[in-house]
Amino acid sequence: LGVLHPRTAITLVLQVLSDAGSLLSCCLNAACMALLDAGLPLTALFCGVTCALQPDGTILLDPTARQEQEARAILTFAIASSERKVLMANTKGSCSVEEMQQCLAAAQRAADTIFQFYRDSVRRRYSK
Repeated sequence: LGVLHPRTAITLVLQVLSDAGSLLSCCLNAACMALLDAGLPLTALFCGVTCALQPDGTILLDPTARQEQEARAILTFAIASSERKVLMANTKGSCSVEEMQQCLAAAQRAADTIFQFYRDSVRRRYSK
């Protein structure tokens, strides 16, 4: 909600200490939590979910670095908490439209778990 803070720039620096896989979605989740912790007004929360499409067609959520290397395609989605809309999609590798839609549906279901984690974290932090 930039209207509430005219002539203001917000810079968010994410420093990667280690990469065990699903790095982009981890950075997206860390960014959202940092904005929430800073108390910035947001129209909606967002989360990142990474899917690895294996050579046999199975979908893995939150793949490790090794699983990402073995995957046929890696798809990362940024999903808004309001209506589970897709804010961003990033793909590496090749997949069909149907496979991408299956990965998106799995990511939208997984987003519910992440948003619940956000709620629990905020509740723990501010209930003290």
